[in-house]
Amino acid sequence: MTRTPQPDAGAGVGAPTAAVAAGLPAAAGARRDAPGRGILTNAASERVRSVRALAQRRVRARQGLFLAEGPPAVRAALRHRPDAVRDLYLTTEAATRHTGIVVAAAEAAVRVHQVSAEVLGAMCDTDTPQGLLAVCRVLTTDLATVLAARPRLLCVLTNVRDPGNAGTVVRAADAAGADAVILSDSSVDVWGPKVVRSSAGSLFHLPVVTGVPVEDILGQVRAAGLALLAADGAATQLLSDTDLDRPHAWVMGNEARGIDSAVRARCDESVRVPIHGRAESLNLAMAATLCLYASAQVRTGRA
Repeated sequence: MTRTPQPDAGAGVGAPTAAVAAGLPAAAGARRDAPGRGILTNAASERVRSVRALAQRRVRARQGLFLAEGPPAVRAALRHRPDAVRDLYLTTEAATRHTGIVVAAAEAAVRVHQVSAEVLGAMCDTDTPQGLLAVCRVLTTDLATVLAARPRLLCVLTNVRDPGNAGTVVRAADAAGADAVILSDSSVDVWGPKVVRSSAGSLFHLPVVTGVPVEDILGQVRAAGLALLAADGAATQLLSDTDLDRPHAWVMGNEARGIDSAVRARCDESVRVPIHGRAESLNLAMAATLCLYASAQVRTGRA
């Protein structure tokens, strides 16, 4: 006999309720959805399935929502883009441990729902959830807006498919002080759970442009006055011999195949990160980090 999923016992716990449950005062102006209705415990409910479905790219595209899992991502979302956070799900243990996040959610009038560990595990994409999950609205930034701000350092990812690499590059670009990261339409979806986790919150305060064809990216970036520097392990020009004092964009290729020959041909220079030991190569994220930090060193005058 098939069991029909039952609705959650407590479809919503208002932010003040979550704050009180964690031993915190309720914040003024917080949204109250259904105070006092308890902890969500039904892992087979429609709500849980709808949140879990956001791990799929087609569902994210249709709903304009994505998942931010774990304290770093949730904290960054609430600190830098609270307007993008729609719902926060957390266990009682996480509410007690991360009281600052609970207060920030209450102050931002975010709907807060306490859930059992089983429910959170059913919602999350990871095998070992960290007790916090936020449902956020996709952040949109267009290339014209980025270029209108007269950037000096950009990172362009062309045909990058690995979520961990993409997220790590976003994080490195943020740390190096880049003005934005641009992903081509053939690259991984930046709002996927693995990319969001790997970015460690940087997606919420660094402009990220997605969905633009490579040809359009290169043409518009060059027209804005930035030099296009292709990171290429087969290049003869070394990173240390490259002029990084001018506005420029690092152009990165695919993890397995490297940068496409047509993309390389459209760049102003091809640059190689030297390998002094016996390693065959650097992976995409490592190479991008070294290139971005070389630019940052010139830009700031220090390492």
